[in-house]
Amino acid sequence: MTRSATAKPAAHAAPSVPAAHKGRLEWPLLLGWLRDDGLIGAEDADRVAARFRAGASSLHALVRLGGAGLLHAGKGHALDTEALTEWLAGRTGLDYQHIDPLKIDFTGVAEVMSSAYAARFGILPVQVTTREVVIATAEPFVREWVDELQPILRKNIRRVMANPEDISRYLVEFFNLAKSVKKAAARGDVTSGLSSFEQLVELGKGNKQFDANDQHIVHIVDWLWQYAFDQRASDIHIEPRRDLGIVRFRIDGVLHQVYQIPMAVMNAMTSRIKLLGRMDVIEKRRPQDGRIKTRTPGGQEVELRLSTLPTAFGEKLVMRIFDPEVLVRDFRLLGFSDDDQARWKQMTAMPNGIVLVTGPTGSGKTTTLYTTLKQLATPEVNVCTIEDPIEMVEPAFNQMQVHQAIELGFAEGVRALMRQDPDIIMVGEIRDLETADMAIQAALTGHLVLSTLHTNDAPSAITRLLDLGAPAYLLNATLLGIMAQRLVRILCPHCKEAHPPTPEEEAIWEHLVIPWQAPCPPRVYRAVGCVECRMTGYMGRIGLYEILLMSPDVKKTVSGEIDLARVRDLAMREGMKPLRLSGALKVAAGITTLAEVVKVAPPVEHEEQQKPR
Repeated sequence: MTRSATAKPAAHAAPSVPAAHKGRLEWPLLLGWLRDDGLIGAEDADRVAARFRAGASSLHALVRLGGAGLLHAGKGHALDTEALTEWLAGRTGLDYQHIDPLKIDFTGVAEVMSSAYAARFGILPVQVTTREVVIATAEPFVREWVDELQPILRKNIRRVMANPEDISRYLVEFFNLAKSVKKAAARGDVTSGLSSFEQLVELGKGNKQFDANDQHIVHIVDWLWQYAFDQRASDIHIEPRRDLGIVRFRIDGVLHQVYQIPMAVMNAMTSRIKLLGRMDVIEKRRPQDGRIKTRTPGGQEVELRLSTLPTAFGEKLVMRIFDPEVLVRDFRLLGFSDDDQARWKQMTAMPNGIVLVTGPTGSGKTTTLYTTLKQLATPEVNVCTIEDPIEMVEPAFNQMQVHQAIELGFAEGVRALMRQDPDIIMVGEIRDLETADMAIQAALTGHLVLSTLHTNDAPSAITRLLDLGAPAYLLNATLLGIMAQRLVRILCPHCKEAHPPTPEEEAIWEHLVIPWQAPCPPRVYRAVGCVECRMTGYMGRIGLYEILLMSPDVKKTVSGEIDLARVRDLAMREGMKPLRLSGALKVAAGITTLAEVVKVAPPVEHEEQQKPR
C-alpha cells in the first residue's frame, strides 16, 4: 500500500458500504470491513474484538485499530493508523491526503472556520483556492458541516481523508499559530518596514513598535524552533520582503518555504531571537553573530548559531541548527568507506604536519573536523581550536573565538595557542597568507594542524596555498594530505525503487567513472516519495570524499609552476578516488542517485584518459 503526501484518488469504489450508514465510525464496522476486504483474517478480527469489548476507549476508531498491532494478511506490513486511513479512503470513495505542514498556508486555512467549529467536527482545512476549499476529515459519514459551510464560503468543498491523529495535532498548531500572528499583527502597523531601505509612508497608519517579549511573539518563536526540530531542518531563514516576511527551512540541503508573516511581526520575532542570542537588538545596520542553546522535546540539547545581515527591507536572520548527535558521529555514518577511513586516519595519526579539508560552504567540513577531533581528544593530548564562530561548544576541546574588533584573527589566535603547549590545533579556515604562515610554523614546531579551505577539489588546495604566497618547499615539508568533500542526499529507504539503468543513465555513469573502466550496475535506484520522506524521495545526507596523500612522488610535483592535472593523475594512481567516483560507488550501493552526484561533484580533467595503475 503506497502512501502519498498529496491527495490522491481512491484506489477503488465502495459498493459494499451501506448507503444508510451515518454518524461517526465505530470499530466493529471497520473490523468487519477489514475482514471482508481480506486485509485481516477471522482469527485476528476475533482477537481484536474480544480485547476491545473488554474496555471502552475515547480514541478514534482508526487510531484504536492502528494501535492493535494488526498485520496485512497478504503483504505482511503493519496496519498502522496511516495505512488504515488510506485503506478507508479507498473504501469510502474519498481521496486520501497526508497532511504536510510545510505545504499548508496556515493563515489562509485558519480564516475558513473557527478552531472551535473545526474541533467540534474533527475537520481541518488544508487548502484554499479561488474555486474550492479542501477540508480533511477522519469521519467520512459525518456530512452536516458541508451543508452549513457551503453557503458561507461560497466555494466548492472537497472532502479528503486524513489521519485523525494528524488532524487533532495540526488543528491545535495551525489555529494557535494563526491566532498568535493575527493578534500580534493587530497590535501594530503591519506595513511598517522599520529598518527597511525602502521607507513607504502611508497616511493614517500608526507606527507602533512590537515588544519582543510579547506573549504572542514568544509563542511564534517557540513554535518555529519546535517545528524546525520536527522537520529535521539544518537551517532556519527569516527573510524580510517589502510587504511580508518569509520563513524557510533547509532540509537535506534544499530550502522549503514554510510561512509568510507580516513584516512587523517578523521584526518582533527577529528582535526576540537577537535578545535570546545576546546580540545588540538596537543595531540593525551591521551584521551580527550570536548563539542560543535550547532543548528538543526529547531533552536533547541543541545549539543554534545566529547570523544577521542588513538587507534592503530589513534584517535577514539565519539560524544554523547544530545537533550534537549529528555533529559528532562515527566515520562510517558520515559516509567514509574502509579505504577512506584508513587514508584519513593515516594522516591524522601523524604527530605533526598540516591536514586540510576543502569544500564549499555547507559541505560538511565542520562535522568531519569535529568528529576527527573528538576521537583525537584523549586525556593525554591537548586539543585547541580557533574558530569564527565556535560552531558548537565541546567540553573535550579548548575553543577560542575569533574577535576581529580586538584584532584577534586566525593568525593571532594560532600565535597565542602556540604558547599554550598544544598537541593538536584546529584552525577554522585559512583565508590569508598570515594564517597559512602561522599554520606552517605550528606544523614545523611539532604540532598537528587541522584546517579548512574553500576549493573545488583536493589538488586545487595546493594551488590555493601557493597563490596565497606559501613557499612550495614549506608546503612539501609540512602538508600531510588534503581531503575534499561534498554532501549528497540519501534515498529514502522506505520508498526507493530499483530499475534497470536507461541509456542516458549509462552515459552519465561512464562519465562519472572516467578514467576507470567500471561497468554500470545492472540496477540503479530512483527517488519516489512517501510519507516518511515528505514526498521528496530523500532522507538525510551522506558525504563523498576525495583524499589526497602527500606522497614523496606528489611532493616532487609541488613547485612554483605546478601542473594540477599531473598532480591529480599521479594521486589517482596512488589510490585517490575522485569525488565523482566516490559518488558512483554510492550509486552502485543504492545509497543515492546519479543526478545527486552529478549535481554536487565537480568534473575531473585528466592528463591521460587511462585507467590508473
